[in-house]
Amino acid sequence: MSLRLNDGPLQPGTVALVGAGPGDPELLTRRAARRLAEADLVLYDALIDPDVLDLARRARRVYVGKRAGRHAVSQDFINRLLIRAARRGQRVVRLKGGDPFVFGRGGEEALALANAGIAFEIVPGISSAIAAAELAGIPVTHRSISTGFLVVSGHAEEAYGPILRSVAPNSVTVVVMMGLGRMQSIASLLVERGWNALTPAAVLLGAATESAESLTVTLRDLQRGLDLEDTARPGTVVVGEVVGIREGLVPSYEAPGVGRASRTVYAHGSR
Repeated sequence: MSLRLNDGPLQPGTVALVGAGPGDPELLTRRAARRLAEADLVLYDALIDPDVLDLARRARRVYVGKRAGRHAVSQDFINRLLIRAARRGQRVVRLKGGDPFVFGRGGEEALALANAGIAFEIVPGISSAIAAAELAGIPVTHRSISTGFLVVSGHAEEAYGPILRSVAPNSVTVVVMMGLGRMQSIASLLVERGWNALTPAAVLLGAATESAESLTVTLRDLQRGLDLEDTARPGTVVVGEVVGIREGLVPSYEAPGVGRASRTVYAHGSR
């Protein structure tokens, strides 16, 4: 068994698959910060805040990020880097945005390490699947409004299509990660499936960063298309009646972190 579960320091020849959370360094877990401080080598993804990397003061840091199909290195090469460094006796941190096992290929890396006989551990992080909405004042579940939520990746229709078609219209909160480029097709699919075209929706950009912004619209607005000035920021789309709750929270609510409260824009005709 190569999965480590103890609370001691990261041992030489061990890999920690660490979730960096949604962006704000203040939202790191204590264990994640400790593993970074202990690391000899950190392999990190795109969108990791520089302040998070600064916690790994003694480590060599290597960028292995992936953004919208543009890969710095292949997943197979990352797996081999992890195994080789661990076999050389290094303390290795694989730093991933959000949570390692939520659309982060952490499962693939864990299997590769287990098959190679490398000791490893998983350090969970706060996933943007929940945090992006929460930091914008949107609860993904709310009594009498939504008793569940569904998270899908927006990369490919063949992946999200069957899942979204299987859900009863307006029965859950839908959270779409990495789907800014497919908002129109996703919204059209939901409306065709029977969702109310006036269902509230939110486009959340740069969650937990200084450039955080929330665009509150409807499914119909998403169908028609939105002219986003900046699509380089990470984006999350939330669809459901829970989106309307944030109106009762703003302006009293402020996201944690200095300068990280999100700005809200209402699309024309959405209110």
